[in-house]
Amino acid sequence: MSTAQPQTAKTTYREAMREALRDALSADDRVFLMGEDVGRYGGCFGVSLGLLEEFGPERVRDTPLSESAFVGAGIGAALAGMRPIVEIMTVNFSLLALDQILNNAATLLHMSGGQLPVPLVIRMTTGAGRQLAAQHSHSLEGWYAHIPGIRVLAPATVEDARHMLAPALADPDPVLVFEHGSLYNASGELSAPAAPGDIDHAAVRRPGTDVSLITYGGSLPKALAAADELSTDGISAEVVDLRTLRPLDDEAITATVAGTHRAVVIDEAWRTGSLAAEISARIAEESFYALDAPVERVCSAEVPIPYARRLEEAALPQTADIVAAAHRAVG
Repeated sequence: MSTAQPQTAKTTYREAMREALRDALSADDRVFLMGEDVGRYGGCFGVSLGLLEEFGPERVRDTPLSESAFVGAGIGAALAGMRPIVEIMTVNFSLLALDQILNNAATLLHMSGGQLPVPLVIRMTTGAGRQLAAQHSHSLEGWYAHIPGIRVLAPATVEDARHMLAPALADPDPVLVFEHGSLYNASGELSAPAAPGDIDHAAVRRPGTDVSLITYGGSLPKALAAADELSTDGISAEVVDLRTLRPLDDEAITATVAGTHRAVVIDEAWRTGSLAAEISARIAEESFYALDAPVERVCSAEVPIPYARRLEEAALPQTADIVAAAHRAVG
């Protein structure tokens, strides 16, 4: 019986996503990448750097600056049997394609009586913390998690950046992948051989017994840092990475609250009408009698994200805010 341990290699979130794209393009001739600056420039955030030279302009296609047009082209290609990966530069710009995403991609399977699946993957950068001002910095993934007919992913680790794309491409429904801009330079370990990507379940990133920190995407490192700080105060915090925002993993949320009896939901979006509000409502509906304290929410200030660094930092959920909310919950 072999006792060999899995080998690991250190890489960055950006490089892991690039390898996922390379694997997808190599494995299936139907897959192609399209979007603004994905080819010659290598992607606005450098994710697709080198792929044009490797796969050519038919497989890595630069598009005009028209999100509605190229997302619509991606929907048409998916209907014709292709497996397009469409990159939108930032989530703010995705609003220019919201008609295509909501009224076409998300509805055609239903409106055609199951005859027209749309196996489309749309990738976009989300989140703040990089001084890119309001039009490049908002967290709108909760808006898309509101829409039936699509799946919404938020990979927060190198492993998920590397392995979530394959099952997303295999999904017959449209899949939106939100990549937090602060994570691209983050490094981590990739194991080989790798476990298949999981786009159905949340992941417990740190077990705990006193309070659950429930989050996703770019807020995961802050939640883990908060758990470290809380441990010095004798508080054991469980950190849950949602990973999939639609459909939410209700069983994982219920299980963590049943174990700790307290919950803090961290969401970089605005508090009003947020994903944090939805999760809090589900905890109230499904786990009310397991709670020993009200659910706490840590969200961004209800302002357009400022450009100035100190104002931006003040507007966003920070580790200290999570720690304070956990202390309130624990009492």
